Amino acid sequence: MKIAFIHYHLKTGGVTTVLRQQVEAIRDHCQSLVIAGSHPDADFPVKTAVIPELGYTRPDQKSFDPAGVADSIIRTIYSAFNGDCDVLHVHNPTLAKNKHFLQILAQLKRRNVNLFLQIHDFAEDGRPLVYYPDAYISNCHYGVLNSRDYAILLKAGLKSEGLHIIPNMVNPVRGMRQDTPPGDFVLYPIRAIRRKNIGEAILLALFFDHGEKLVITLPPNSPVDMISYRDWKSFVKKHNLPVEFDAGIKKDFRGLVQAAKFLITTSITEGFGFSFLEPWVYDKLLWGRRLSNISQDFEENGIRLDHLYDRLMVPVDWIDPTKLFKRWLSCIQDTCDVFNYPIQKDHITTAFERISANDRVDFGLLDEGFQKQIIMRVLAGKKNADILKQMNTFLIHPGEVPQKYALIRENKRAALKNYDRHSYRKKLMEIYTSVSQQTVHQRIDKNVLLSEFLKLDEFSLLKWCNYLE
Repeated sequence: MKIAFIHYHLKTGGVTTVLRQQVEAIRDHCQSLVIAGSHPDADFPVKTAVIPELGYTRPDQKSFDPAGVADSIIRTIYSAFNGDCDVLHVHNPTLAKNKHFLQILAQLKRRNVNLFLQIHDFAEDGRPLVYYPDAYISNCHYGVLNSRDYAILLKAGLKSEGLHIIPNMVNPVRGMRQDTPPGDFVLYPIRAIRRKNIGEAILLALFFDHGEKLVITLPPNSPVDMISYRDWKSFVKKHNLPVEFDAGIKKDFRGLVQAAKFLITTSITEGFGFSFLEPWVYDKLLWGRRLSNISQDFEENGIRLDHLYDRLMVPVDWIDPTKLFKRWLSCIQDTCDVFNYPIQKDHITTAFERISANDRVDFGLLDEGFQKQIIMRVLAGKKNADILKQMNTFLIHPGEVPQKYALIRENKRAALKNYDRHSYRKKLMEIYTSVSQQTVHQRIDKNVLLSEFLKLDEFSLLKWCNYLE
């Protein structure tokens, strides 16, 4: 088969890593071509072509005709394959990183190109600034990373024959030393964007049994995330907290993982959820926040995550409940305005009563300002730390798990068995065959899609609201 791929860019990052894995997985079975808006940061395993109009929209960008870009894509494909491709695999097509992208895809659809649109991230899932007001492409095949997104898109109008789950792949890790003594730190191996919930990781560090330091690997890229990140760094420095930032810039990543006592995750939202898989492959324990709608796929494949916690509850009266409600109400209303999605105020009020029931609220629903108030309460005295331990017994001994080594061994085995390259290639080839041979008639109802993501009982200020808004 002849498979062409499209993405906005090939810069180092999550989607580019997945794209690289896909072309490597099918390389011995298909002819492949990758088309992007810019050249790759590093050597790519197959031929690449650049069409600048596919990149992110820039303020200084000259206007262009989407039909002309579609023609350029088709010419590039013809040149590479001496004819049509069987499937054009497009990554993250529903994010408005390029304001003309949907129009380009619509032009390709009119030219009878077999489109497979793989969604990694939904604008409707806490990314209102990259939301398309236009309808998404209809009558083509879609792909998602997990069963949560699959169920949501079925509700939103897609059909099982035109919707496919394609989980990401986990690579085995070679050459990890087993005799390295654990260090005196706990590792959070992420790029520290806001939804990774850095404040909660810092709060956890105050409860580590033996005074271990929290180590965070990489800074964010986006300006909004960077403002929040710098403020956390200033907060940590001001209060002399046991946290090290930017460790992945200064030190080898594998060495950090190898020397860590254990790894944590405090993320409040994920696309695929690599953080629930990769620690085990590195022979490390994962501890922290569980995301049930993401982790369910992993647990069904034999990966045990029942030692993780689902919520970290804190007293509402440690912050001003009235200010919290006003902030929450304003953020929900602003979000609904962006999406042109009406919601009644009494529904918001009722939901707030539920999330703050028993005078407690989940730390992950708070933004940085409120989170810092909670941390300051814990720093104020042991009594407050004990209150949180009573509410959240997992804070008594963070990272302690019965039969830890057996858990690591079994989870590693399950991860490598169910998310290996062979299974990945098989699934991709099945999808490509379906896309190339089966015509589908379906469309996404965007209001239903939004309603499935915009759940008031899970509405997090950290996820939905701009920092310093």
